[in-house]
Amino acid sequence: MPRKRKLLAQLSALQSNTSFPHIDALEKLNTTPGADTSPKSSKYFVIEKKSSPQLQADFFNQPCVSLAKSFLGQILVRKLPDGRELWGRIVETEAYLGGEDEASHSKGGKQTQRNAAMFMKPGTLYVYQIYGIYFCMNVSSQGEGAAVLLRSLEPLQGLDAMRELRSASRKAPTKLLKDWQLCNGPSKLCQAFGIDKAFDQRDLTQDAAIWMMPGQDPPGEQDVVATTRIGIGNRGEWAEKPLRFYLRGNKFVSVVDKKMEREMAARGHSPCS
Repeated sequence: MPRKRKLLAQLSALQSNTSFPHIDALEKLNTTPGADTSPKSSKYFVIEKKSSPQLQADFFNQPCVSLAKSFLGQILVRKLPDGRELWGRIVETEAYLGGEDEASHSKGGKQTQRNAAMFMKPGTLYVYQIYGIYFCMNVSSQGEGAAVLLRSLEPLQGLDAMRELRSASRKAPTKLLKDWQLCNGPSKLCQAFGIDKAFDQRDLTQDAAIWMMPGQDPPGEQDVVATTRIGIGNRGEWAEKPLRFYLRGNKFVSVVDKKMEREMAARGHSPCS
């Protein structure tokens, strides 16, 4: 009995702390010496779990253009096999609207083995290969065959690991990459985060190796540039539609549209500091 009262006192002290408490005391209370040390549940010693900061299914379940804009400022997290975590703030995206979009892999509503993830539930990763070497990562949204391409990230954590991964994927030895060069493009992003075809059709709300977290201070409309997509080629009017979105003034964006930014400035749209 004295041992249990002591542990209860320790638990009370932990619960009064403003920071999130460790649960060592709970584990001791729910085990006996020499017995199975796995935690046991008890209605008397339950601490309510904090809600996960991870973005959930309802976030991804929105129209493609809306999701492409909503991604800006959010945090992509990649957990490597060795336990290291890579964090990057999304600063540039492109929307691909599905069957009607002549630049989309799902144009005409055609579903193939390659693009199957575009037709899966919102929040599903669609990873495809270009030039037989590089990978690009998309996230499915509302809409049949609609998805958002992640174009650029602002590296936040794990930059040394990102450099290692970028270096390993480059054939010839080169100079050390600067921070802004690590993820400023869809293929660079995938290299830096160790993303390949094995991530295709994974669920961002369920996967243990990759997920998204909400960023701080979401950008306002005056901070977002809407302009044409990159590398669309001969797709008629679809090559001119403003379906690429990026954070104005962010140096980690792959391609800046200076003309559009001047037009925004002329209309009095000043970016937030």
